[in-house]
Amino acid sequence: MAVPMPIKRIADFENLGFGMFVHWGLYSQVGKGEWYQALHSVPKAQYEELVKTFQVAPHYAENMVKVAKEAGMKYIVLTTRHHDGFSLFDTKGLSTYDAPHAIGRDLIREYVEACNKYEIIPFFYHTTLDWHEASFNEDFKTYLKYLRDSVEILCSEYGKIGGLWFDGNWSKPHEDWEEDALYAVIRKHQPDAIIVNNTGLSHRGEKGNIEIDSVTFEQGRPSRMNQDGATKYVASEMCQTLNDHWGIGNNDFNYKSLPEIIETLCYSRRMGANYLLNVGLEADGTVPGIQAAMLKEVGKWIKLEGEAIYTGRPCDDLSGEGSDFMLRMDDHTLYAFIHHLKVTGDSNVVVGGSGSGMKNFIGLDRAIESIEWVDNKEPLRVIQDTDTKLMSFYATGFPYGTNTVVRVAKIKLK
Repeated sequence: MAVPMPIKRIADFENLGFGMFVHWGLYSQVGKGEWYQALHSVPKAQYEELVKTFQVAPHYAENMVKVAKEAGMKYIVLTTRHHDGFSLFDTKGLSTYDAPHAIGRDLIREYVEACNKYEIIPFFYHTTLDWHEASFNEDFKTYLKYLRDSVEILCSEYGKIGGLWFDGNWSKPHEDWEEDALYAVIRKHQPDAIIVNNTGLSHRGEKGNIEIDSVTFEQGRPSRMNQDGATKYVASEMCQTLNDHWGIGNNDFNYKSLPEIIETLCYSRRMGANYLLNVGLEADGTVPGIQAAMLKEVGKWIKLEGEAIYTGRPCDDLSGEGSDFMLRMDDHTLYAFIHHLKVTGDSNVVVGGSGSGMKNFIGLDRAIESIEWVDNKEPLRVIQDTDTKLMSFYATGFPYGTNTVVRVAKIKLK
């Protein structure tokens, strides 16, 4: 069966490759995650007292966007309104439960302006589940009108945006969410916006309404999308937390390791998925130091090894051993992503001993002109049989003083 060609907005979205998810709201003051109100059974009136203590750093948006830029991220998805119903944007009279009423600032306008300044594409997360708005439980059709009116503000007041990222339909699986009407609002004002509607942990990668442009994989690792015979090419995106919470958890020390993050970024791109890595901001909108430091290191890896991360595409016809894989840049350029190399050196000095050896791939029937490491341009020896489609190259270990976890070789074809 034929695979449909992606329309331009979806192809452009896939080229972004790596983005920052940001969870931030009133709950950040407590530091017990974004589900604090529900999972700690906090009475609504008590929770909403947090409006009175909400304070935001003067340049929160610019500082956050600069962290994303240094990390090599191309887009940011910020929670304009999460499940607690508090809006970071000016709701234009729909509600008084928003940042302008609380602190006199439209935090989404500041965010968009900072993104535009640093050439980062702004996306808007918006909940479809709402613990504040009474109509969500009492008059659902009225609530859906409130939801659409809120989204219309986001689509018409902030200039061009990258897309809308919805989350919450899973809360009422048997209700008619009137998705066609919601997505029509977006298409009216932002025809090129990507539309995502999170399917949740139990339905990772599941497709929905025809207007959906990307499926979501939440936590874990993504799988390869089957586009054969589809009526529309749909992108995929892997969203993941740095520790165990989306909103900041002050006592959550269970951070993923830097190697795991690098490997998950690479694996996501191997599967053709974008990698959306989450930051839970401090109460005042500051990126926590440990999270900023980790993202800075990922950015260093991208500068060394990641020239194929954004526009490289999966090579389903080429396979390596174990975790090793290839991405295709163009008709004459491939990139081999090599795992589990060691640092070259005396076994008494280097942990794990010297690491080098043959790396084998199958499926390549074109002659190779050259192979070299991306990080230091070192040429590598290759053995190839185009008839059997077998190819092997000698992967030297990391030079002493270096270990990038995943090392990338650039392959030029004749």
